[in-house]
Amino acid sequence: MSMQQQDPVSVPAGSSRRDFLRKAIGRADAATENTPLASTPSSALALPAPPQWNDVRVRLLRRATMGLRSADVQDIGNMGYQQWLNEQVNYTRIDDSSVEAQVAARWPLLSQPALQLAAVNSGTLRTQLQQATLFRAAYSSRQLYERMVEFWSDHFNISMDKVGYLKAIEDREVIRKHAMGRFSDLLKASAHSPAMLAYLDQNQSRSGSPNQNYVRELMELHTIGVDGGYTQADVDELARVFTGWTFTGAGEFSFNASRHDFGAKTVLGVNIPATSPSIGAEGVKEGEMMLDFLLTHPSTGRFLATKMLKWLLTPDPTEQQIEAIAGAYRATRGDIKRMVRAILNEGWMADAPLKLKRPFHLVVSGVRATGATMANVGSVLSQVGTIGQQIFRYETPEGYSDLTEFWVGNQAPRWAFGVSLANSSNVNTVNVDVSAYLAGTADAAIDRIDAELFGGELAPATRGALLTYLKAGTFNNARVRETIGLALSGHEFQWY
Repeated sequence: MSMQQQDPVSVPAGSSRRDFLRKAIGRADAATENTPLASTPSSALALPAPPQWNDVRVRLLRRATMGLRSADVQDIGNMGYQQWLNEQVNYTRIDDSSVEAQVAARWPLLSQPALQLAAVNSGTLRTQLQQATLFRAAYSSRQLYERMVEFWSDHFNISMDKVGYLKAIEDREVIRKHAMGRFSDLLKASAHSPAMLAYLDQNQSRSGSPNQNYVRELMELHTIGVDGGYTQADVDELARVFTGWTFTGAGEFSFNASRHDFGAKTVLGVNIPATSPSIGAEGVKEGEMMLDFLLTHPSTGRFLATKMLKWLLTPDPTEQQIEAIAGAYRATRGDIKRMVRAILNEGWMADAPLKLKRPFHLVVSGVRATGATMANVGSVLSQVGTIGQQIFRYETPEGYSDLTEFWVGNQAPRWAFGVSLANSSNVNTVNVDVSAYLAGTADAAIDRIDAELFGGELAPATRGALLTYLKAGTFNNARVRETIGLALSGHEFQWY
């Protein structure tokens, strides 16, 4: 059943929250009823957006932020689609000093050099990185940048459980530094990152015993893609090219010439002649040359275009869209800003289907929509893990999935989060201030829920159900919080 065909939801007076959830939530389940999700292509779950989502400016906010707020709707209304998007793409022009000052004060380890971080308890450092990441996503004015930081963190996934303090350096010097720069700079920074080299065992690779983990993911996940045209023989040869790439105990990249294979190699049709070990450190140029080759390979632009389109626009991009963004990659030599700007054009955005929020996105969007203050970010961070996403702890190199079918079956903790957040009122931990909702009538409170949580695009049926629930009890603090919790748990807030 499509969202346009759904029957109105009514909640009789005196009905419970369970009744509301049973009737007003789970539209995704209805859309995929009797469908084996594990074998369903992404296009089968590319549900059309509800008809109420008819303002393309608000739809852009849903895609380009970590969760829309009424203030964002007002800003884009004043600025217009193009000016707002241009400002977000050119994120360095946005003053975010207040947020960064709070990050520096609350999580001071993150700015420390490698030698100092190496001596810190790994659990403490991981907690600081996770909490700062959530805090920035929730409160930064550079919202599109934060979306791309999340994207590249998965594209170049590294489990902090394996590499420890090196991930904190990688987050700072690779992902956040290059998230909206040039892909060539980002790829090369990743290739020289001790965190990546440690995570994929590249530091163990040496002549006579080349380790294939890094080079396989370099091609399969980072550049040309699994269907990009490479063979196992190319993996074997590229592993020889990168022998000697390692890092020092101080957490810095190092090329160890004594471990490098100086013999002749052929990778993806590129012939690398044998050289003498006497060239020493010059042997690193073989790997650097292959990075440049992969960056210009025809498959790389298409692979990145497809993945970025799926992240920002649609789970089922067309061939025309893929080729257009791949063309932008080629024309700009991998300018991420230009690619993102091209993807988020007004014409394509008007037809963008629904995408299910991943746990991190859902939690952050809840914080943004309710205006919650987080004196204790850890209590909110724990909700992300409960729903199923332990940030920076995904074990395998592909990173967390962005596919609906990966997340759609985990509804109960998603509902529980909404209720929990709405009932948070401790200024020393997490506080959602509902005084403005209590200032007028029940109808006015629902108007405010519509504006703050849904950008003024709440479906009439859901609006009616929430109003009925609110009026079924005493109009007080507790009842308003329950109603906000139901709104956060509802199907319309689960998608973007």
